[in-house]
Amino acid sequence: MKKIIVIGCPGAGKSCFSRRLRDKYNLPLYYLDMMWHLPDRTNVTREEFAKKLEEILKIDSWIIDGNYISTMEMRLKYCDTVFLLDYPLDVCLDGARRRIGTKREDMPWMEETFDEEFKQWILDFPEKQLPRVYHLLQQYKEGKEIHIFKTREEADKYLDE
Repeated sequence: MKKIIVIGCPGAGKSCFSRRLRDKYNLPLYYLDMMWHLPDRTNVTREEFAKKLEEILKIDSWIIDGNYISTMEMRLKYCDTVFLLDYPLDVCLDGARRRIGTKREDMPWMEETFDEEFKQWILDFPEKQLPRVYHLLQQYKEGKEIHIFKTREEADKYLDE
């Protein structure tokens, strides 16, 4: 387990899970949100984002936290381990709400409100994003260790073992 991706619905706790993995396995951790977003709430170009990601993928070991379905296939080709946090919608909505007003190492700014567009993205995730995620996991499963957790308790148990 040297090249790990952590994916799942926004608010599921991917970044917290990733930090615990980092601490347990002593691997460098990269947040896609930090690569994509700028402190002024704008974004880098898709080309810049892909270039940064390609540079990371060439490194010997890493944890990459984030969905970004447009680059998921690229990450799946390079990783040896996948953690999918496939939690119920209410858990993800609650997780996103709870981090409002909290400074985080995985975002270049502090969220001050629960943005309606972001909330809708979470609400749409199970129907619009998750089927594609599962399809890609099926497509790239060979030679991969894939862990799918349906509850925080399952993820915590894995990390505690």
